[in-house]
Amino acid sequence: MAEDFLPITAEEMERRGITQPDFVYVTGDAYVDHPSFGHAVISRVLEAHGYSVCLIPQPDWRDAGSIARFGRPRLGFLVTAGNMDSMVNHYYVSGKRRPEDAYTPGGASGRRPDRATIVYGNLIRRIYRDVPIIIGGIEASLRRMAHYDYWSDSFRRSILLDSRADLLSYGMGEKSIVEIADALDSGIAVRDITFVAGTVYKTRDPEGVYEGISLPSYAQMKEDRRKYAESFLIQYNNTDPFTGKTLMEGYPDGVYVVQNPPQPPLTTQEMDDIYSLPYARTCHPSYNKLGGVPAIREVQFSLTSSRGCFGGCSFCALTFHQGRIVQARSHESLLEEAERLVRHPDFKGYIHDVGGPTANFRAPACRQQMIRGVCKGRQCLFPRPCPSLEADHSDYLELLRKLRALPGVKKVFIRSGIRFDYLLADPDDTFFRELVEYHVSGQLKVAPEHISDAVLRRMGKPENAVYERFVRKYRQINDRLGKKQFLVPYLMSSHPGSTLKEAVELAEYLRDLGYMPEQVQDFYPTPSTMSTVMYATGIDPRDNTKVYVCKNPHEKAMQRALIQYRDPKNYELVHEALVKAGREDLIGYGKKCLIRPRKKAKEDIGGRIKKGRTPGKAGKPDGRKQKKGN
Repeated sequence: MAEDFLPITAEEMERRGITQPDFVYVTGDAYVDHPSFGHAVISRVLEAHGYSVCLIPQPDWRDAGSIARFGRPRLGFLVTAGNMDSMVNHYYVSGKRRPEDAYTPGGASGRRPDRATIVYGNLIRRIYRDVPIIIGGIEASLRRMAHYDYWSDSFRRSILLDSRADLLSYGMGEKSIVEIADALDSGIAVRDITFVAGTVYKTRDPEGVYEGISLPSYAQMKEDRRKYAESFLIQYNNTDPFTGKTLMEGYPDGVYVVQNPPQPPLTTQEMDDIYSLPYARTCHPSYNKLGGVPAIREVQFSLTSSRGCFGGCSFCALTFHQGRIVQARSHESLLEEAERLVRHPDFKGYIHDVGGPTANFRAPACRQQMIRGVCKGRQCLFPRPCPSLEADHSDYLELLRKLRALPGVKKVFIRSGIRFDYLLADPDDTFFRELVEYHVSGQLKVAPEHISDAVLRRMGKPENAVYERFVRKYRQINDRLGKKQFLVPYLMSSHPGSTLKEAVELAEYLRDLGYMPEQVQDFYPTPSTMSTVMYATGIDPRDNTKVYVCKNPHEKAMQRALIQYRDPKNYELVHEALVKAGREDLIGYGKKCLIRPRKKAKEDIGGRIKKGRTPGKAGKPDGRKQKKGN
């Protein structure tokens, strides 16, 4: 029933007795009232605090009237591009347009603009010149300061300026949005709301910023990318709510963008309260005739148990968005939600996931993090586990046992990713054994990302020997349990630090495994990651050393092709890569060779085609399914 949802039409607003909403929420996603969708969480949190919210999902940005559906809100507009950065949502790393959008009814593409936060903000500002605009979500959060933009290969200003918004709420935002709402409701002008943690504002009075740290100016960073690397490291070291300082970034017109320290982590009770709000837990019924919203299918029967990640991968933006301190829900909250899933008419007995950014992180890395904050200049797991790390899976294990015991639950899977180095750091193997016995569906997905230690260091990942130790232990436990379950490793090509030499090393590793990945992620330089700064500057901000960066599209294609060297379509790229890398020894008939000489390879492929056989799906030339070894 539409009455279970917040209003998205004037008629629904009237049925709720709202004459003027406190907030109008503009989002690039279709309206899905589920706690996995940011617009649902923020709007339900505001509702729980007594504020009325109406939503405008996916407005027509070419029609100014689409933003005026509910008239002028009493307190302000909230704007988000959606659950994904709109540019990542629209484009592959190659620049090719994605044909589908999982956050749109029926999966249709083209229902949101590029750089949606900027477009929506300017659209609102043209109609309502003095109404407060607060932007948030992943796109705004990761572009809150000046940043390198991969899609235009340029250095862009803070999105706060380009969107013409008044405030930016970064991170998950539940605490800051309530503080902002209360301030506006009390009559404080939006320009004077400069005191809320987890927000970014603009000012022309830098002297009025208390104990602010000045970052290199936008002009300096645009002129010298090394200044960008310097700025990023300062930002990275101020993402902790206990130790983070206020940061200031100057612009040529005398404006300063000021970032307040992050909001403190949510308590378990606060997490429970957020997930117990009256979500309809599905997409708005107006989308049913279009086939619903595809993104709900991935999360409808999954449980979010935690937030935050102390993994510290260089290519991940979680440090900037959710932070390094892990926050978790109580068992009672998760069991209550699981019981609701069991009662759902479409539930088949399988809970698809119980996790978060990293499934097996259920507590802060050490007790000191909740007193002194996270350490600056060092990671919890990289390059090896910190002596203070408390690797303990007992709480997660107990939770999974309770979920498995629920009537109506056949299987509980873990799909959001296991951090294998943390798993190995736990002296108790009980969780590892039960993971293999109960929570794997034939294949366990893990993310070693690469096997070259030189590349892994740039990635912030453990050395390859750690992954090898995990593989051996996984096999041993499977053997003891009499199971034949495989590992599916996620691998990344063209990450900063990876030359053709390292790409060939990875191909040789896969050759020895007898495995060819069906999926390969080419490194995607998204805002606010350490790896993107390396890509843009050629410098690792952590030690100021130079880093090789693969930017040539043809070389990127070669590095990717090497990982899938068995695919006949990749033969020419692999041949060229091996020649350029000086590894012609891998072109031949020996067991260690990756490909055959060009003439013989063509004869082999031609012969198979004449016999009516086509290149296989997983690299076998005759179409047989490739065996997934470890």
